[in-house]
Amino acid sequence: MENRRSRKWLARNVWNIVFVAGLLLLLFNAGAKVWVLKQLLSVGLFKAEIENKTTNANAMATAFAYQDQKGDVVSSAELRGKVVFINFWATWCPPCRAEMPALNELYEQFKADNRIVFLFMNEDDNVEKANKFISSNHYSFSVMTRAGNMPAEMFGGTLPTSIVLDKQGRIVMKHEGVASYNGTKFKQQLKSLL
Repeated sequence: MENRRSRKWLARNVWNIVFVAGLLLLLFNAGAKVWVLKQLLSVGLFKAEIENKTTNANAMATAFAYQDQKGDVVSSAELRGKVVFINFWATWCPPCRAEMPALNELYEQFKADNRIVFLFMNEDDNVEKANKFISSNHYSFSVMTRAGNMPAEMFGGTLPTSIVLDKQGRIVMKHEGVASYNGTKFKQQLKSLL
């Protein structure tokens, strides 16, 4: 009798159990979050866009120092005259990991153009972990790290954050959160800055 009641209860509540299990999986499994975000990006839900205006930040306010893949400390001020695409990310950040394929595709399309520079600024404490992540996922860009303070206009701690600086070093796009950067419209907007 008890066994029959249990089976009836289970039959009536199977979809509730599946829903709760799926919800728990999304809450506690980073890989599941990444997969869901990738699906949402693939249908064009989160699109990046460069608006036709610059922020109030002047070029001096956006200058910062970073360490390149060779370990050299470089000033972003040295990049004036080039368009600069900056992405702040971390390996432990599911939205960051979800947008990486689109970012890598964008990088691949523009990497031969010396008028644009890509800075993938890793916010992990362990650069080796970040490099291993990039290598294991077959991404072709290099990992950069901050070398000192970052201006608040550039990065306030939200991951991921992507920024585009025009040739004068002014912010023309700042997007906090996940986005797709490999869309035709965004690529055209980026090309128009070159």
